[in-house]
Amino acid sequence: MKHDYTSVKNIYIICGKTDMRKGIDGLATLIQDSFELDPYGDSIFLFSGWSKDRYKCLYFDGDGFAMLYKRLDNGKLQWPKDENEVRNLSQQELRWLLEGLSIQQPKAIQSSSKGAF
Repeated sequence: MKHDYTSVKNIYIICGKTDMRKGIDGLATLIQDSFELDPYGDSIFLFSGWSKDRYKCLYFDGDGFAMLYKRLDNGKLQWPKDENEVRNLSQQELRWLLEGLSIQQPKAIQSSSKGAF
């Protein structure tokens, strides 16, 4: 199975600590019940536990769920701590997160909502 996830409409990070013993059904239920989001939509959902050296990614590809589980050999993720928050990330913020950086880079040039001159 190979899928281009760069074209996915939404990338959601479930902030805080998630019980990493949860499987596909438990994570999909958490998405629906706690955050009122659709796990069947064109979205990636990211979860991390206590140690922040591992994460899970849940994605519905049209005929079933795919779940990626990754444990880092070195380093930890800069995972947001607010237990009751879910954030929609850009592709750039996702790259920062998975590179061990904060998703809020104070020195990065932020895109402007204003039009061109």
